[in-house]
Amino acid sequence: MIKSGKLALVCLTVGAMYGAESAAERLDTAHEVMTEIMGAPDKGIPQDLLEKAHCVVIVPGLKKGAFIIGGKYGRGYILCRAATGWSAPGGVTVEGGSFGFQIGGQETDAIMLVMNKRGAEKLLSSKFTLGADASVAAGPLGRTSSADTDLKMQAEILTYSRNRGIFAGISLNGATLRPDNDANEELYRTKLTNQQIVMGTTPPPVAAAKLRAYLAKYSPREN
Repeated sequence: MIKSGKLALVCLTVGAMYGAESAAERLDTAHEVMTEIMGAPDKGIPQDLLEKAHCVVIVPGLKKGAFIIGGKYGRGYILCRAATGWSAPGGVTVEGGSFGFQIGGQETDAIMLVMNKRGAEKLLSSKFTLGADASVAAGPLGRTSSADTDLKMQAEILTYSRNRGIFAGISLNGATLRPDNDANEELYRTKLTNQQIVMGTTPPPVAAAKLRAYLAKYSPREN
């Protein structure tokens, strides 16, 4: 009980750090993260994987705070392919924790590629746990994915990170994703579910224009 209370305090503390950033500003940050990770020479997300992805989740500044108990918390967006291009963004939060003797804090940008329709449908549910509700693997880096293993290619979700300018695959097994209803209401001025936003015909907000255009540039093919 004490451990769970401490973990909740850690998540609340790092969660409060997001209070000063608006939903629109977070979309701008998500665009910057995507631009930088795709622009890294031979270290970006393989374009052929992005072209195959059904959805992408971008969580800029996933925060990890640790003092005996580690906690993760982040807010970002999910966008999926639609008939007219990439969908409007739906807000998501990432939560998770691990126990261990660790002191310090870390901030990591996280990107997830959802590689099939089944994974996308699960991710749009009310609550989703990586590794439990869908198979997940650290994604390969480079201009193409051809040299990577079949194991990673079979995963429903491929995950990436950027920490202090270094790009790598990241293990997010056990992290929980859920809709960020507050961000959705802030962006769309009404209460909408991620299913309604991403799989419906919700017009995207102006703040999402740069991110959607950038995704279209690197992955114009429809699935």
